[in-house]
Amino acid sequence: MWTRSIAPSPRAFHGTTVVRAAFVLAMFGWGVGFYGPPIFLHAVVSRTGWTLGLVSGAVTVHFLWGAVVVAWLPRLHARWGIPATTLTGAVALALGVAGWAHASQPWQLFGAALLSGGGWVPLGAAGINAMVSPWFTRQRPAALSRAYNGASIGGMVFSPLWVTLMAHMGFAQAAWAVGVGMVAVVGWLVRHALAVTPAALGQWPDGKAHHTPGNPAPRPPDVSWPALPGRTLWTNRRFQTLAAAMALGLFAQIGLLTHLYSLLSPGLGTQGAGWAMALATACAIGGRTLSARCLPFTGDRRTVACTSWAVQMLGSLLLLISPGQGPLLWAGIVLFGAGIGNTTSLPPLVAQTDFAAPDVARVVALIVALSQALYALAPLVFALLLATDQGPSLFFGAAACLQLLALTLLRGGRQAAPAPCPPHP
Repeated sequence: MWTRSIAPSPRAFHGTTVVRAAFVLAMFGWGVGFYGPPIFLHAVVSRTGWTLGLVSGAVTVHFLWGAVVVAWLPRLHARWGIPATTLTGAVALALGVAGWAHASQPWQLFGAALLSGGGWVPLGAAGINAMVSPWFTRQRPAALSRAYNGASIGGMVFSPLWVTLMAHMGFAQAAWAVGVGMVAVVGWLVRHALAVTPAALGQWPDGKAHHTPGNPAPRPPDVSWPALPGRTLWTNRRFQTLAAAMALGLFAQIGLLTHLYSLLSPGLGTQGAGWAMALATACAIGGRTLSARCLPFTGDRRTVACTSWAVQMLGSLLLLISPGQGPLLWAGIVLFGAGIGNTTSLPPLVAQTDFAAPDVARVVALIVALSQALYALAPLVFALLLATDQGPSLFFGAAACLQLLALTLLRGGRQAAPAPCPPHP
């Protein structure tokens, strides 16, 4: 049902279609499942009169349960396939958002959070990586960069869209309108883009199609990292440092982003703060695209990732010393924004060269799961920092320190790659 045959075409590389589909899926995944809950929080509190702490707890459950589902995503893909898992996730996400809009009892709200938290996972970072990776090897950094840019566009499109729809239709009708539209689009993309494999089309990664035994497709250098089955992976230094760096980087980033608008508003005004957030998102696209072009095909990709973390840390420090407006503030927003996308997209690309090919999907799922479990707590922790006497200084200083620790761990996990295997005949 979920796979189909298409006559091979010597001109059309289907991987390009998959990247475009993944871009749209990322828009929905982040636009509904990541940027949506903070907006849902305000809508639920306004509608029900429940306490902010209660509804915030549902947001935390949304992200924590999503972290559990991410860890299981490779098994779900292996059992049901990427197309069926993706469409099921979209349906669960749509029903979960509708549950947020209709909940009349707290238990209903937390049930909806479980649906939405688990449902957005197949449309999130690990899901997008699983869709795109089979189609690209040498060109995977550029392909994933284009696909993950959908996440940034999703934030730019859906945040104001949710507000506008709720104002004109109410939360319940807005939830159903977005949910039904999302499921329809995801279903079409699953059928026309994700339901085929490179083997079914006679295509090789990066568009190398129709090779014969006498004219084999060129293969990338095969770095012979040993496989890390079972618990062996958890004791591996490359995995430990990559997981910790991604988790700490995202913890600092999510904590800062959650409260940045409120911190910018006094100096820039509400409209100026809105433009500043939009600028940070636009810089995320530019930073992700530039980093993808700088990544080597094989060898050390951690240096590029460390550079991105360092740029973002410099942005946090400029925000720390800025007076709330002026050139330093805008420079800080640009530099911090340039690293927003890379914190999500670079670790899976580091995994491609740091682990044996059969381990990569599992590594990506686990580092995303661990990161999400940690950053679910970031808004609360950074809110507590703001409540102290040192307030903003401690807030931005803590973010910079976490980013420094993340890049230190990432660089500390560098290991010399094994010698490449002999070329295949």
